[in-house]
Amino acid sequence: MSAEFEIGPVRVGGGRLFLVAGPCVIESEAHVRTMADAIQRITSDLKLPYIFKASYDKANRTSVKSFRGPGLVEGTAILRRLGEATGLPVLTDVHEPAHCEIAAEGADVLQIPAFLCRQTDLLVAAGQTGRAINVKKGQFVAPWDMRHAVEKVATTGNTRIFLTERGAAFGYNNLVVDMRSLAIMRGFAPVVFDATHSVQIPSGADGVSGGQPEFIPLLARAAVAAGVDGIFIEVHDNPAEAKSDGANALELNNLKPLLETLLAIHQAAGVPVTA
Repeated sequence: MSAEFEIGPVRVGGGRLFLVAGPCVIESEAHVRTMADAIQRITSDLKLPYIFKASYDKANRTSVKSFRGPGLVEGTAILRRLGEATGLPVLTDVHEPAHCEIAAEGADVLQIPAFLCRQTDLLVAAGQTGRAINVKKGQFVAPWDMRHAVEKVATTGNTRIFLTERGAAFGYNNLVVDMRSLAIMRGFAPVVFDATHSVQIPSGADGVSGGQPEFIPLLARAAVAAGVDGIFIEVHDNPAEAKSDGANALELNNLKPLLETLLAIHQAAGVPVTA
């Protein structure tokens, strides 16, 4: 497995579980700050390393009418101010090679969306920024083939890479998680499990994606028991009113008890909670 590395105060790899969490998209500057503060209070209480996430643009929405976010320039500025105010590392998606350098001004981690995980120019451009890179495994990609994505980023000299599992396409409008993929991909890089997109029902609700959030805790528990390095959870204070992916988001009030359970499983599995 690739060597461990640090993203600000968060160590990726090395045996300590970390969290990536936040709303799917930047709905407003006030909202992302509210969410970041609330989640940071929870993770501070639990002594759980935390990276905030939110997208400046959701470019792969099902419908052209769907809300996408504030866009690259405004969104990057919002994320930069949030990181400065909270001290949290920040993660956001990038969709085009030309976006990477600008997005890197506001984010500590550039995330390659699952649908774009084979896009060589995007992977290389992201790697060239020197930021940590999270590549989400495509729903159509075998876990052993994700080594090619890691190698593409690494050609830039950037080895601060982790991979995220978010389920595999299972027929139409359905996903399934093969827990073997977590162990396979850890041979190439540290691995994070996305517990919320894995319960998504893609494009399954007449122009929007549905979801089964009741299964978020179940899959998250299984992934931590399997030995992942981190957990990715999209969290919202009012999922029913979320402007993107509310159907598969975890309600903020449910976050702390879930994290307490995950930390207990992590410790029981024999991996130390502290580095």
